[in-house]
Amino acid sequence: MKRFAWLLLSLPLFASCAGKTGGDDLAALKKAGKIVLGTSADYPPYEFHRLDQGADSIVGFDIAIAKEIAGKLGVELEIKDMKFDGLLAALDSGNVDLVLAGMTPTEERRKSVDFTRVYYRADQGILLRKADLGKYANLESLKGAVIGAQKGAIQAGIAKKRIKGLEDDKAEHREVKELGKVADLVLELKNGKIEAVVVEKNVAAAYAKRNPDLAVADIGFPDEEGGSAAAVKKGRQALLAAVDAALGAVVDSGAVEGFVAEATLLAETE
Repeated sequence: MKRFAWLLLSLPLFASCAGKTGGDDLAALKKAGKIVLGTSADYPPYEFHRLDQGADSIVGFDIAIAKEIAGKLGVELEIKDMKFDGLLAALDSGNVDLVLAGMTPTEERRKSVDFTRVYYRADQGILLRKADLGKYANLESLKGAVIGAQKGAIQAGIAKKRIKGLEDDKAEHREVKELGKVADLVLELKNGKIEAVVVEKNVAAAYAKRNPDLAVADIGFPDEEGGSAAAVKKGRQALLAAVDAALGAVVDSGAVEGFVAEATLLAETE
């Protein structure tokens, strides 16, 4: 991309620079005037859709953080919403410049993308139908239940290893249903097609607040995976350094806690 000078003239002024690597990637992005964020907006309070006077927008504390990063880089923020399991491929293909989606920087993911510092940590929980709170009171009671988890997310591994007892969290299990969007898993739960959903506790609480027939189980998994970090395409060293510095400034200022509180309250009023 942009190998020849004449080709630059044919590209839109605000074209994504995700294909650039090396030391000129940040300069190219700033020249384009925007950074393209990839996210999966079904994960309150991280990112979710909200109607405001009839207009749909994507909000959440990841979005607030992304806006801060864009501001510190001096560019506009463009948001692309997609399934969680397609985010890393979007980085690799150059469809997006940056991913913030409550993504854990696992060793497997580090093979294909570069991560910033961790900006947030959260425990994992279980979302149930409220009527089943007594039925599923501990991990043992979930052994024979059909569990839902987001495809490509660490929660799928938790369901397989911690609940079903598999050694290989990449192996398929007939009682673990993986879907691309948490909202679809919640619908499956409400319709009785699955018995529980493994999801971050604050996300589970947000969905339970919106759905009186759902509740958060008294079962949890401490964060042993490493929290959430932003991701960029491998090789975009200058962009990674700039995003990491901007994100570090936001974290060190204590603003993230405020963003989380605000987004959680916003999700609860949906």
